[in-house]
Amino acid sequence: MTITLRFHGDLPALLRRPWRHHSLLRLPTSRTASIKDVVEAFGLPHTEVGRLLVDQQEVPFDHLISSSCQIKIWPIRPPWNIREPSLLRPHPLPGPRFLVDINVSKVGRLLRMAGFDAVTHPRWPDSKLADCAVTEKRLLLTKDRALLMRRQIEFGRLIRAIEPTTQLQEVINLLALHHQLHPLSRCLICNSPLEPVAKKEIRHLLEPLTRKYYQEFSRCPGCGKIYWPGTHVAKMLALLPGPENRAEQENERTRMPNQE
Repeated sequence: MTITLRFHGDLPALLRRPWRHHSLLRLPTSRTASIKDVVEAFGLPHTEVGRLLVDQQEVPFDHLISSSCQIKIWPIRPPWNIREPSLLRPHPLPGPRFLVDINVSKVGRLLRMAGFDAVTHPRWPDSKLADCAVTEKRLLLTKDRALLMRRQIEFGRLIRAIEPTTQLQEVINLLALHHQLHPLSRCLICNSPLEPVAKKEIRHLLEPLTRKYYQEFSRCPGCGKIYWPGTHVAKMLALLPGPENRAEQENERTRMPNQE
């Protein structure tokens, strides 16, 4: 039998060589296979697929291909509502919570700076990362195609951008998170939400100049790091995307990026 596949949007650019940038492909095969396996045979993780049609009928990833057919594959298009169930992803996420692979770890720090729940486990094997994404209901961000092809992962993103700030823009645009930013509300190291702390409680931990010039502080309940409104706030906030949140960024200038 011969399977004809048409890839839409930016999906052709994600295919393996020699199929890259080819939107129309034909695959001769003599065995029954799931549509997930058929699509991933060309190097495209199923996490990048937003809709599948087989002979004009919408199907899930476990649909079996057992005869010649035409398959149309569409990407996930922004704004991606991860809270809404779909045929391909029947178990929605509760909100924008991220698991960030080590190969894009810098965007994890930027997401935490923007106020999002984003954890990184640099020493974990792929199997443990995949289990974490499922059990903690997190969207997995990575450049590792093989990791995203693991069957249990429903929500993931093969990061396209190279620079961390552009990667941050990519994620925020994909999920339309521009109005959900809460800059500098989480620990940049361990991801815990920061809590205000009285200066008198941490006075003995501060350097002399910090103790003299700053009055407002926050502390991470996870790792104990202390934050205050230092000189790097403006530079950090400038990394966040979108002119629509500049007013909010100005309000946040009294918050903390320095730490002890």
